[in-house]
Amino acid sequence: MQKLKTNKAIRSRFKVTKTKKVMSSRTKRRHLLGDRSASKKRQARKRWTMGKIDRKAVLRALPYA
Repeated sequence: MQKLKTNKAIRSRFKVTKTKKVMSSRTKRRHLLGDRSASKKRQARKRWTMGKIDRKAVLRALPYA
């Protein structure tokens, strides 16, 4: 039986924890930060945990995670 392929784009964007939680960084942190308030920028530093429905799709694309 062949090995399953890992989706490299998804692998680079998400991290799967030991308990199969899918974590990613928050959006709107790359550029144009002058318009955003300090509290919004501070909140965006935290990691984001994905919900159950989307988690299934990501874990399907990462067979060895």
